[in-house]
Formats: sequence, C-alpha cells, structure tokens
Amino acid sequence: MTRQDQRRWDERYAGKGPASGGAVGPPGAFAAYADIFPTTGRALDIACGRGFAAVWLAQRGMEVVGLDVSAVAIGQARELARHRGVDERCRFDVVDLDHGLPDGPPVDVIVCHKFRDRRLDRAFIDRLAPGGLLATAALSEVGAEPGPFRAAPGELTVAFGDLDVIAAGEGQGQAWLLARA
Repeated sequence: MTRQDQRRWDERYAGKGPASGGAVGPPGAFAAYADIFPTTGRALDIACGRGFAAVWLAQRGMEVVGLDVSAVAIGQARELARHRGVDERCRFDVVDLDHGLPDGPPVDVIVCHKFRDRRLDRAFIDRLAPGGLLATAALSEVGAEPGPFRAAPGELTVAFGDLDVIAAGEGQGQAWLLARA
C-alpha cells in the first residue's frame, strides 16, 4: 500500500474520533451467528480498523491479534481495549497486508470485515487451526457496481471452497461467508 493510501486511512479514522464509546460485537453480517464464535483460543482480526470485533472476541475470552494499515485505527483499537478492560487479551499491530499475512501460530478464528485481498485467501485457510472459524465479509458486485475491491458473484464460496461453509450470502453490495476448517 502506498504511503498516500495509509495517510488516507489515517485521516478517515481520525475523523471518526475515539472508539471507546462504540458498540463492540461481531460484524453485522455475523450478528445472527454470534453464539457460533468460540469463547477460548486465539483469534486474528484482519483489517481490524478501530477494533470493535477484536474487543468483542476478547470479551468472550479469546486472545486476539488485530492488524490494520492505519496507525490511527490501531491507536483507537488499543484505547478501546483498555477502556473495555481487555487490553491484556488484545494485541494490535500496524501491518501492510500487501506484504502478506504476518507469520504466526494457527488461530481458532479469523475475522476479516470489509477488506478483500485475493492474494491472502490461501494464507487465511492455512492459518486456521483444525475446526477454526473464518468469518469474512467484503464489498460485492452483487447489488452494486463492479470494482477492484469488490467480490464477484460467488467469489467467496469458491475462494474458500476447501472449508465447510456454515452460511454465506450476497446482496446490496456485500458478500459474506462463515466457514470452518
């Protein structure tokens, strides 16, 4: 990612103000499946933004690593974790995912919300522990205009076909998939 793109994301998050008052929980597409998410183990929140999903997972009892390209978002995520009393179970790192997924141990959950980089699909699958849960949602061409960061119809189901799909959907410009390794 270019430094200009990083600055753009930093400005976007700075304009939102502190995350400490925000609602934590699963990303909207997965709210109906919240009880499927584990309460122990390790989780990875890709493109975590201000940390709402990561903090929710930590509140459930998981050890969570959140990754985002924006230093401003990471700072807000750290503050949110402190404010909610789960900072000992959360680690947030500034990472440019254009260089791939950083090395790390297998995880029980991967959440990736509103971010799509096809080059990372295999890394997501490989990082999941046996029985691990993938929750991914991206902008979609279904119900919206095509674009470079939008999933094509059926793309997530095909990309993660090695996993056991629990639920998936597409429409109104969003695609999402919940699956187990």
